[in-house]
Amino acid sequence: MENSEQFAAKLHRMTTEPVERLVVKMAIPTIIIMMISAFYNMADTYFVGSLGTTATAAVGVSFSFMALIQAVGFFFGHGAGNFISRQLGARNFDNASRMAVTGFASALTTGAVIAVLGLLLIRPLAIGLGSTPTILPQATEYLRFILLGAPWMAGSLALNNLLRFQGSAVYGMVGVASGAILNVVLDPLFIFVFGLGVAGASLATMISQFVSFCLLFIGCARGGNIAIRFRNFSLRLRDFREILRGGLPSLCRQGLASIAVVTLNRLAGGYGDAAIAAMSVVMRVYWMASSALIGWGQGFQPVCGFNYGAGRFDRVKAAFRFCVKTSTVVLVVLAAVGIIFAPDIIVRFRDDPEVVMIGSLALRFQCAVMPLNGWVIMNNMMLQTIGKAVPATILALARQGLFLMPLLVLLTPTLGVLGIQAAQPLADLLTFLLSLALGIRVLRNMGSEGVPEMPKSELEIEVNEDI
Repeated sequence: MENSEQFAAKLHRMTTEPVERLVVKMAIPTIIIMMISAFYNMADTYFVGSLGTTATAAVGVSFSFMALIQAVGFFFGHGAGNFISRQLGARNFDNASRMAVTGFASALTTGAVIAVLGLLLIRPLAIGLGSTPTILPQATEYLRFILLGAPWMAGSLALNNLLRFQGSAVYGMVGVASGAILNVVLDPLFIFVFGLGVAGASLATMISQFVSFCLLFIGCARGGNIAIRFRNFSLRLRDFREILRGGLPSLCRQGLASIAVVTLNRLAGGYGDAAIAAMSVVMRVYWMASSALIGWGQGFQPVCGFNYGAGRFDRVKAAFRFCVKTSTVVLVVLAAVGIIFAPDIIVRFRDDPEVVMIGSLALRFQCAVMPLNGWVIMNNMMLQTIGKAVPATILALARQGLFLMPLLVLLTPTLGVLGIQAAQPLADLLTFLLSLALGIRVLRNMGSEGVPEMPKSELEIEVNEDI
């Protein structure tokens, strides 16, 4: 492995430095990445908002498909990354190197397949995502460039997570931040100066994703990270089983989020384009508020993976407790701001009285349960990172699949728009109760099973210089 001395220093730091300091150090770049990513997702909604309610709704409809592409990137990035962090903690460098290129190449290939199929079926795809006849023309315009950028979007997410799980989130921050800044610059240029409308917003996204992809790929060869060498690509079934084990919770969570947004858009469509636009804005705003929490959790994950792989269960538990306490305090403050200033926040994106009325109540409902997500997110990330596939997958399925979609179907016919607004916070409450039961059990039993067993033939004390 290149830069073996740098890696040895990293391993020592990850397993000996106080966990609170480590988590903060790991989390600062990941929080920045998530905040920038959320801002950059919101940029399209913000700039397109000036084109009208229908254009805003078209971007909202397309967002559910972007979530599906992101699900692919997270699946391979988290699946490979969780495995890599545990293997590096146990000094199994060959396994880690093989998994890095396998996860990345699989994400890139799957993104290309999605692009080809989506472009061939773009009109029925837009209709299936919930486009009304008035939204359809602009939704297809927006989706076209999003589909062309699908391989780079999936590949970028995979690379970012591979870097993060190696404790090198700074390289990911540089790649993501560069693309995000470029997207914010290109959005108004393409939309207004070149007069491309919603197509300009998606073209800006495609170009910025490609720039991020290139920078992240370069980052993998620096700082003691595992370089992407395609000769190490593996088609072994056991490697894909590990990706499935570590990535399935992310795929379920992101994939179901996409399906849930489609369900919400189709139900909201019965109440007009304003309802779709309002819920689209709320989802983007809520994602912005939640992004710092997810970034905090992502800073916890490499600390969790390295120490769990090294058998330091006391450090895993200490880091988990620290992250839950701090995140809950911050979420209480953010929730209060959201509840008080909801109308002012919504009007920034679309100054339409109906959009503001629907969106304000929905945002207040979601903010009311926001503090519960501190436990839910940290618990889900811990379960996924330590390889507890069954409880992690159950929890990943819970919010969108087990609770949100059934609640939307049950509440909307009887309560109308109020049912759509109330479904998400009720789903969050039920998810918290389930997460509490799953997490407490795993924390109590952690360490009783001993150090995670690694294949004896692959245990390596010396770094293999051929990786």
